[in-house]
Amino acid sequence: MRAPGARSRPGGASLLLLLLLGAAELAPRVRCQTRPRRRYTPDWPSLDSRPLPSWFDEAKFGVFVHWGVFAVPAWGSEWFWWHWKGEGLPQYQRFMRDNYPPGFSYADFGPQFTARFFHAEEWAGLFQAAGAKYVVLTTKHHEGFTNWPSPVSWNWNSKDVGPHRDLVGELGRALRNRSIRYGLYHSLLEWFHPLYLLDKKNGFKTQHFVRAKTMPELYDLVNSYKPDLIWSDGEWECPDAYWNSTNFLSWLYNDSPVKDEVVVNDRWGQNCSCHHGGYYNCQDKYKPQSLPDHKWEMCTSIDKLSWGYRRNMVMSNVAKESEIISELVQTVSLGGNYLLNIGPTKDGLIVPIFQERLLAVGKWLSINGEAIYASKPWRVQLEKNTTSVWYTSKGSAVYAIFLHWPENGVLNLESPITTSTTTIMMLGIQEDLKWSTDPDKGLLISLPQLPPSAIPVEFAWTIKLTGVK
Repeated sequence: MRAPGARSRPGGASLLLLLLLGAAELAPRVRCQTRPRRRYTPDWPSLDSRPLPSWFDEAKFGVFVHWGVFAVPAWGSEWFWWHWKGEGLPQYQRFMRDNYPPGFSYADFGPQFTARFFHAEEWAGLFQAAGAKYVVLTTKHHEGFTNWPSPVSWNWNSKDVGPHRDLVGELGRALRNRSIRYGLYHSLLEWFHPLYLLDKKNGFKTQHFVRAKTMPELYDLVNSYKPDLIWSDGEWECPDAYWNSTNFLSWLYNDSPVKDEVVVNDRWGQNCSCHHGGYYNCQDKYKPQSLPDHKWEMCTSIDKLSWGYRRNMVMSNVAKESEIISELVQTVSLGGNYLLNIGPTKDGLIVPIFQERLLAVGKWLSINGEAIYASKPWRVQLEKNTTSVWYTSKGSAVYAIFLHWPENGVLNLESPITTSTTTIMMLGIQEDLKWSTDPDKGLLISLPQLPPSAIPVEFAWTIKLTGVK
């Protein structure tokens, strides 16, 4: 302790510190300059140059959910209203005559869309068990009914009519609790909206509908729910200039609350599909025959004839587990994402056959996901032989996924070139597999001789190769 009032003299370390501080004060001040964030202009050359956020390519598998008032008649398809009133198809008119009173309108279906048994946590749990890394929900289909309290869809939204709930918000919270990315499907057009019909009558030279309905809803969805993905649709009747698509996307990429992570598809005008936007859908159930040079997604439905739930679905319309997994494998091998659709009922139930198919994909991915998630296309994608082999890669590993088990128990791979460090195993089996090379046939792999119950999956088995070229 020092005496009261006595001054202490700085020691060596303290003196050095004072000298350094003084030097720092005298030194010229240098400002840390951060690189200005790139801004995208509202034109396709600029917007198309934006790098796709990496999470989308890594995700590979998502679940699509088509849900709306069309789940009330639940007959034919989600295009029920258009087939009935837009085209006047006889079978739809007959269905209405046989099942509903005279004068019954499509709007009368609204109160019956109750979502009474919809539990977002249960849906999210199912989608997680299915192995989905993202989920896309219809916020509004072409019928115009919105599954959230849209401020510009008075009395034709899920808060005012039917469920009296914010379905978009509820599912979003449940998915994010499980770290599943959330995508919002949104139809640009509405078949029978008076303002859309007015613009159509004017040859789409006016934009009454876009300014009063489409754009306010898109901005509201982004600001309210902060989606990871916007799945646009309903663009086909008009060019992107009518929809003001490029202005919206430049705001989305530059100033929106999701500007760094959001992903969009390519349906922003009749001239855009497979040419402009984020990743490409090109068309429903798009299936390229060779490796595209742009990120793409295949969307398809478990019910082969409809995206929405329908009561007249029969088993022959339902995709088999093997078909779904084969499509998933082919899609990922060719650099795509696979978005598999289900249609819930009007009360918010996912019927058991759809649950079963989703859980089958999840079971397969629990064994083979290493070859799917965050994988990249290999230098060869397909060997067309009796076993139908599709390749993926990740880091130094190459994965050969074969769809048919060879009768002799020996898998023949022509493309991989072995080295002195090559090791080969099957995902789900602990031991390395025995293999040899043949100058004519290439790589010969002896598959495990196990009873069927001990084989990890029933179809589409994955061979992991390391140390190959």
